[in-house]
Amino acid sequence: MKVASVELTNLDVPFERYAGQHLQYWIAPWRIVQVCKLTLDNGIVGWGETIPNATHARVPDDIAERIVGEEAAALLWRDELGAGVQIALFDAVAKNENVPICDLLGPRVRNGCPISWWTCDMGPEDWARQCEMAVAQGYMSAKLKTRPWQDLHACLQAVLRVVPPQFKLDLDFNGHLVNAANAVPLLKSLEQYEQLAMIETPIPQEDIAGNLQVRSRINRPIAMHVDRPPLMTVLRDDIADGLIIGGGASQLMQQQAVVAAANKPFWLQLVGTGITTAWAAHVGAVCPEARWPAITCMNIYQSQLLKRPIEVQGGYYPVPQGPGLGIEIDEAAVQKYTVDYSTVHEIRHFYRYVRSGGQSAHIAGNRSAFHGRYRQAGLPLFETGSTLEVIADDGSSEFAEFYSDIERRGVLFGK
Repeated sequence: MKVASVELTNLDVPFERYAGQHLQYWIAPWRIVQVCKLTLDNGIVGWGETIPNATHARVPDDIAERIVGEEAAALLWRDELGAGVQIALFDAVAKNENVPICDLLGPRVRNGCPISWWTCDMGPEDWARQCEMAVAQGYMSAKLKTRPWQDLHACLQAVLRVVPPQFKLDLDFNGHLVNAANAVPLLKSLEQYEQLAMIETPIPQEDIAGNLQVRSRINRPIAMHVDRPPLMTVLRDDIADGLIIGGGASQLMQQQAVVAAANKPFWLQLVGTGITTAWAAHVGAVCPEARWPAITCMNIYQSQLLKRPIEVQGGYYPVPQGPGLGIEIDEAAVQKYTVDYSTVHEIRHFYRYVRSGGQSAHIAGNRSAFHGRYRQAGLPLFETGSTLEVIADDGSSEFAEFYSDIERRGVLFGK
């Protein structure tokens, strides 16, 4: 049972309409989905996918030279082959054995896995709309990217007006609270919201003393990625209540075993469409401590690339029961979205941050540059009444001149 061929195809899958109004300025390159079609010498086909601009687990350029003619089963645990190829290998081998992928991974502990809606930072009305959509599609939690230019209380209050009492919120600060002195008072103020379920990376994860202080003083679980500081440091110093795990199959299973031995819950974070979400279901099915809702970002895409889309019910998605991934690829959708390019560039834009008193700050550049310049300027963290607006390039000379002026100054203040 050897690999006969491997075919990689780049797709440009549009973002869901409402999320896309924001994501086009934030993670436009995530629209590129690289689909892998892998065929064995007995004719069995396996499918996988990679979001190449959102992961380090890219498929190598010389992938055909590495795997064609090799025994498929001997390649399963080689993470360096890239996400899409590895998923396709598991799909093909499991189909050959007429079993679901989870039966190759370990003893099954559940038939349905928790999953969470995902969205970036937005204003109150847009966050509320996103969470309404989540509820309508069967989700019971949302992971919300939280940033210092938001009026966070206004955003949360808007969401809680439109979701049921059982709907949970996870806030991902990505370290933007900077230190414990900032984090503790803000996070304490959020404890009034009973539906706030957990806090992810409130301050930089390398700050072990600061994270210990935060965890000891707030009444919500703290979640951290396993990559930094080293996992054993996190567990030894007990600086997190649970973890976020991602990566290739070998890495996933090694990390989950260590985390489970420490009796810590975790969520799987594996970004993609319905193909990756099905893969995440098989992984979650055999990981006892995968109790926190998985993040796949499936909801940001207009198409799952599946003939029968995955349906979320009560916050859970089923583990497919058929052979392999247990899904059927929508090859018409694959053909529809096929492109000959490998990235998408953001529309040129700048940000206008306005404080409640009317003072404004204009910052140009992509989100990474914006994050750094906002912090360097010493702008407020989560100030009441603050708003953020994206101003897109309208092609005018006035925009070009103003944009150049902002770029020269880094941050342009004004009324």
